[in-house]
Amino acid sequence: MLSYAFMQRALLVGLLLGLTIPMMGVVVVNRRTSTIGDALAHSSLAGIGLGLVLGIAPIYGAILMTLVGAFAIEGLRRKFPKNGDLATAMVLSLGVGLASLFTDWVPMGANMESYLFGSIVSSSTQDVLIVAALSLVISLSFVLFYGPLAFLSLDPVGARISGLPAEGIDSFFTFLLALTIAVASKTIGVLMVSSLLILPVATAMVTCHSYGSAVRRSILWGLVMVLSGLTLSYYFSLKPGGAIVLIGVFIFLLNLAIRSFYRKHIQFKDG
Repeated sequence: MLSYAFMQRALLVGLLLGLTIPMMGVVVVNRRTSTIGDALAHSSLAGIGLGLVLGIAPIYGAILMTLVGAFAIEGLRRKFPKNGDLATAMVLSLGVGLASLFTDWVPMGANMESYLFGSIVSSSTQDVLIVAALSLVISLSFVLFYGPLAFLSLDPVGARISGLPAEGIDSFFTFLLALTIAVASKTIGVLMVSSLLILPVATAMVTCHSYGSAVRRSILWGLVMVLSGLTLSYYFSLKPGGAIVLIGVFIFLLNLAIRSFYRKHIQFKDG
């Protein structure tokens, strides 16, 4: 498997995304905005369609529309704090509608549907460089803002009362999240990126007891899911994105079953 250049690039992109996307996912899940991944992924699809219609690189259209969608959600959430989920649903619906509309206008020979499930094994050297640069920025930013992001995620009211520049940090995180989803949508697919944002975190939260352990385990599970999915897809000729997501669901359910069994076993012994 490693003797092929296309698999080397796929594994490198997978490692980088498996490392960075769960970082963002921990913040997203703790902010109780898990559905934002779906909304921005569909905004990304609309951007891909826009890029194909205008004859520019789809990645630029994806970044533009994802940024617009992300800041629209943040703006609506701030203006109507009691209807945050409604803001996400509205942006998701708009993304779906625009993507459907652009499908009719895409020039012949351009296959917009191929972006739905992605093709990480067809990653080019340019894709690797883009993902590597983005991963470096995300990793450094996450380390630099680790404390403030944790504070804002777990206790947003307390963070604002303490004088933390909440809006600025939120805006910066929203910017990074939009970039991450736009870039990841091209490689692992629009329908898969939100799963990689949530599944490793959900799996980690089955057994973790602190924010720090959730971050570490989310990254670990993200790497395991991506590498296992890519290996499985190579040897069994499966779609990489689908294999990664199914492996993720299996690992989550397995952890859930183990925790349930462990608790029952401990309770039985104590009894």
